[in-house]
Amino acid sequence: MTVQEVCDIVEQLAPSGLAYSWDRCGLHTGDPDDEVRCVLVALTVTREAFNAARRARAQMIVAHHPLIWEPKKTLRADDPHTKLCLDIAEAGIACYGAHTNLDVVPGGVNTAIADRLKLRDTSPLLPVDQAQQVKLVTFVPATHLAQVRDAVCKAGAGAIGDYTHCSFSAPGTGTFLPNEKSDPFSGKRFVVNEEPELRFEVLVTKARLAPVIAALKAVHPYEEVAYDLVVLENYDASIGLGVKGHLDRGMTLGVFSRFVRKALGARFVRVAGSLDTRVHSVGVLGGSGGGEIAKMPSSLDVLVTGDVDYHDALAAQDRGLAVIDAGHAAAEKWVVPALAAYLKPRLKKVRVATYLEPELFRVISD
Repeated sequence: MTVQEVCDIVEQLAPSGLAYSWDRCGLHTGDPDDEVRCVLVALTVTREAFNAARRARAQMIVAHHPLIWEPKKTLRADDPHTKLCLDIAEAGIACYGAHTNLDVVPGGVNTAIADRLKLRDTSPLLPVDQAQQVKLVTFVPATHLAQVRDAVCKAGAGAIGDYTHCSFSAPGTGTFLPNEKSDPFSGKRFVVNEEPELRFEVLVTKARLAPVIAALKAVHPYEEVAYDLVVLENYDASIGLGVKGHLDRGMTLGVFSRFVRKALGARFVRVAGSLDTRVHSVGVLGGSGGGEIAKMPSSLDVLVTGDVDYHDALAAQDRGLAVIDAGHAAAEKWVVPALAAYLKPRLKKVRVATYLEPELFRVISD
C-alpha cells in the first residue's frame, strides 16, 4: 500500500474539504508513491512520536495535529522543530495530519471523547459551514444508471441520516450534435441526436464534492459528462464541531468532574461552576474550546473542553454554563486508539502502531 492510499483511507473518514480554511491538514513530508508497511498513529508529531515511529519501523505517521503549522522561512537545524522536520524527512517517514476535518466528523475526535464519557443520544454540538450540501444532477443512459449511482455513492454522495445510496431518477430526452473531433458513445456526428436518458439527482456535502465528481467522470460512458451543481440551504446533520449528549443519570458537577478526570485518564481537571449543580446535558469539544462558549446551546449543563482561560470561564458563568477543562491533549489523545481501530481493517497488510504521549503538565498544590 502506498502513502497516498493511506491518505485516501483517512480522508474517507475525514475529508480534507471539511477542514477550516486556516488549517494545515494533509501530507507534510514524504512521497505519495512510497510503500507503507507500518503506520504509527499519534496525537502530535513530537520528537518522542518520531522516535516511536522509528522503533516501530513505520514508514508513515498519521497524526491529529499537523507537523508544520506556520510556514517556515528557513531550514536551520539549530531550531528544534525545524530539526525535527529535517530528521523526519531524512528518515523517509511520511507525515499526514488530519486536524479540524477530524474534529467535525462522526467517528472523529469528539466522538472518541463522548464515548469515553458514555454519553447517549449524541449529535453535533455546533454547525459548520463545511457541512453545506449540493445537489448533483447528471444525465445517464439507463444501461449505466446503476454503475454511476454506485460509484458516486461509494465516493460519499447520497447519504441522508442512517441511509446511503439515496438518489432520484426520472426519464427524459437529451440532445447533442457531435463535431469532427468527437467520439460519441451513441448517435452520429454532424447531426442533432436525440437520446433517451435518465436525469439522476443525488445530495453531496461540499467537502466530498471533488471525489464524487471524479468518480462520476470515471464511470460515466459519455465523452463529455454534463452535470449541474445546485447549492442548497441544507446541511449534513451528521457533521459539526463537537458533540452533545446526555448522561444515563444526572449527577452533581463535582461527581461528574471526578468521573471525567478518571475516564480521560487526566492527572487533573479544572472546573468552573458550583460543584453542587446537577448536570445531565453534556457538550464535548476537544482541543481549545473556550473561544466557542458564546455559541453553546442554552440546553447544555456543562461543557468538557480544554485550554479555557479566565475570560472564557467568566463568559460561561454569565451564561449559567459549567465548564470542565480537561486539558488539550488529555481529552484529544483518545482519538489515537479510535483512529487506529478505524485504520486496522482497512489497511491491507499494513501494521498499525500507536503512540500515546504522556501528559505535559504537572500540578503543584502545596
